[in-house]
Amino acid sequence: MLYGKILPGRFLARPNRFIAHVEVEGRVEICHVKNTGRCRELLLPGVRVWLEECGNPARTTKYDLIAVEKVRQSGPLLINMDSQAPNKVFGEWAAAGGLGFVPNVLRPEMTYGNSRFDYYWEFLKEAEICRGFWEVKGVTLEEEGTARFPDAPTLRGVKHLEELLQARQAGYGAGVCFVVQMAGMDHVEPNDTTHPEFGAALRRAAQAGVEVRALECAVEPGRLTAVRNLPVWL
Repeated sequence: MLYGKILPGRFLARPNRFIAHVEVEGRVEICHVKNTGRCRELLLPGVRVWLEECGNPARTTKYDLIAVEKVRQSGPLLINMDSQAPNKVFGEWAAAGGLGFVPNVLRPEMTYGNSRFDYYWEFLKEAEICRGFWEVKGVTLEEEGTARFPDAPTLRGVKHLEELLQARQAGYGAGVCFVVQMAGMDHVEPNDTTHPEFGAALRRAAQAGVEVRALECAVEPGRLTAVRNLPVWL
């Protein structure tokens, strides 16, 4: 996944979940934050961030905040925090055969039951049409080389897992993919401390046959690329 014009800045403050004040080339800009999550461990005053210039004169904000350098004792870690990026990365990866086959149909935003899943797919195998759903979760929380999800309680995430389980029981393929928006992680695991209900729902879904995957990404200020599968510890 590629961005357009990118430039660095220094994070100052986040008055609400939608905007941030960022120092850019000696001036302060109000930027749109492309992640409505808390990100409290990332957006600290003074950290280096990366912005994409939107190029739309009708917008009230000129820039989108898309990445941040997390300060760690072992050195800075570049994290893409654009919540729209994981779906795009997964779509590119799946379309190229990342799931083990090249789907005949790969359609975003499909409704099943009371949920709208990120992707619906179909694949013709030996004259039989296989079909299913994938839900994509972006991961930006890192703790000592482990990627964890979620970084805040997510009732919506639990609902998605329950609906995936029902789809699997109805004969569909079903999976959840954690797209890790940073490099160098050892594994992915549910954040039971923050939201034990999500971890429990993920384990129930996996036991019922819902596929659980994780993709690690190579992160550059202007690019996010899926590079390898990561183990998921349940």
